[in-house]
Amino acid sequence: MNSDTSNVANKYLTFVLATEEYAVDILRVQEIKGWNKVTTIPNTPGYICGVINLRGTIVPIIDLRLRFNLEHLAYGQMTVVVVVKVLSVDGKERIMGIVVDGVSDVYDVAEADIKPPPDFGSVITTEFVKGLATVDEKMVIVLDIDRLLNSNELAIVESLSQ
Repeated sequence: MNSDTSNVANKYLTFVLATEEYAVDILRVQEIKGWNKVTTIPNTPGYICGVINLRGTIVPIIDLRLRFNLEHLAYGQMTVVVVVKVLSVDGKERIMGIVVDGVSDVYDVAEADIKPPPDFGSVITTEFVKGLATVDEKMVIVLDIDRLLNSNELAIVESLSQ
C-alpha cells in the first residue's frame, strides 16, 4: 500500500474575482447563494458587508473584491455568496460568506500540483495564498480560507454577532 498522499487529488471550487480565478477546498463549502441584503454592522472594515441570518446562524459576509483591494462592483443578479466553514486558530468552526463575481467550476487538484506562491517582497502579501495550480491551461490561485478569514478584523465581527 502506498502511503504517499502527495498525488491524491482534492476537489476545489473555483470562482472568479476580476480577471483571476481562485479556488477553495470544496469540503469547506457549505452552500452557494445568490446575493441578498445584509444587516450592516457599524465600525467594521469596509470589506465586511454585514451579517445574514442563515437558518438561525448569524453569518458574517465578506466582500473578497474589497478584501483584496480590487475595484468594488455593484451587487446584482450574478453576484454570488459562497458560504464556507472556517477553522479558527483555536480549532473552533464558524460559518462565513464570501462575495465573489461568479462561481466557475469544481476541479480535482493533487497536493503535489499546488506550487508555493512566488515571493513578491513586501509589495504584495501572499499570506492568504496556499499556492498556485495550473488547471486546464489556466493558473488558479488556491486560497488558505482559514488564514484569509481569521484576521484580527474579523474577530470584531465574531464578537458582535454572538
